[in-house]
Amino acid sequence: MPEAWSPKRERQYQHIKDSQIERGTSEDEAEEIAARTVNKTRAQEGESEEASRTSVEDKSPSERGGERSHSGAQGRTKDQLYQDAKRQGVEGRSTMDKEELKNAVEDR
Repeated sequence: MPEAWSPKRERQYQHIKDSQIERGTSEDEAEEIAARTVNKTRAQEGESEEASRTSVEDKSPSERGGERSHSGAQGRTKDQLYQDAKRQGVEGRSTMDKEELKNAVEDR
């Protein structure tokens, strides 16, 4: 766990990790899920120095309640797909709908 995390975030990380392991998730995947969840919560609450726009503007992990988890590109929002397409340099992304963005991101 990073040093920047408060004791509260460390407890949150451990709780999420333990819950994932109880559900049958591998330890490596449970650690990744827990870290991503804690980091997103930190970003949304202004505790991190850097945060992506989607981390700050998207639903919090507790609000989302597992929506889109482990569902790959089909479960992502249009904005998240757009940001992925932008990072990948997909041309014409500004005129694409969600399905077209999803296909463009998956094809790369």
